[in-house]
Amino acid sequence: MLQLLPTSRCCYRRLYPQTRQLSGRYSIVPSRAFSVQRACRDEHPQKPSKPPVLRENIYTIPNVLTVSRILACPVLGWSILEGNFSLATGILAYAGITDYVDGYVARRCKMQSVLGTILDPAADKALMATLTVTLTMKGLLPMPLAVIILGRDVLLSLSAFYFRFISLPQPRTFRRYWDFSLPSAEVKPTEISKINTALQLLLMGVTTIHPLLAVDLSTALSILQWTVAGSTIWSGAGYLIGGRGVKILGKRENKNSGIS
Repeated sequence: MLQLLPTSRCCYRRLYPQTRQLSGRYSIVPSRAFSVQRACRDEHPQKPSKPPVLRENIYTIPNVLTVSRILACPVLGWSILEGNFSLATGILAYAGITDYVDGYVARRCKMQSVLGTILDPAADKALMATLTVTLTMKGLLPMPLAVIILGRDVLLSLSAFYFRFISLPQPRTFRRYWDFSLPSAEVKPTEISKINTALQLLLMGVTTIHPLLAVDLSTALSILQWTVAGSTIWSGAGYLIGGRGVKILGKRENKNSGIS
C-alpha cells in the first residue's frame, strides 16, 4: 500500500484510475478484485441477527415476600374455618404489612421485575379468593357477592394466561411458558381496579375481625358489601370494554386487560 500526502492525491488518482480509497488511504487494487468480493457477498448474504432474549433476576426480596403471602393463604383459610379469628386477623395484618414492604423495597432498592408485576396481583387474588370462600362457608358473606368476586377473578386469571402465551418470545414451549425469567408481559393495575381491591380487602378485614369485637357492625358491613359488589362489576366491565392493564413487552401498543 502506498502512503500519499494530501497534496498529491489528485495527481495520483489521474495516473492510477483503478485506485480505491479505504479509510482515508489509497491502495492499488484491480477493479476485478472488488467485483469478486461483491459477488461473494451477494452469494452468501449475512443472516439477520435474532433479537436478544430478555432475562431478569427473579430471586429478589420483594418476590420472596410476595410468595410468602401466597403460601400463608392455606393457613388463613384453615384458621377461619376453625373459628380461630385471632390467628386469621394476625395473618391478615402480616399480608398487609408485607404488601407495603415489598413494594417499598422494590422501588427503593431498584428490585422491580416483570415477574413482580404478576406475582403481586396474584397474591392479592389468592388472598381474596381464600377469604371469600371461607367467610362464605362460615355464613359471614352472602353467596351472590362471593359469586361476583370469584367470577371476576377467574375471568381475569384466564386472561393473564392468554396474554402470557401470545407475548412469549418464540419458540413457545411448555418449559419456556413457565420460565418467568423470560419476561413477556407487564401487568399494571388500573385505578378502578386498585380502588376495588382496597374495598374488597377492607370488607374482608372488617368481616374477619367482626366476631372479635363487641360492637355490632352489621349495618356498616351491609353497606360495604353493596359497595364492593358495584366496584367489582365496574372494574370487570372496564376489562371487557377495554380497560388498561397489560403491556406486551417489545411492542409499542399496549394490550388492555385491567388485571389487578
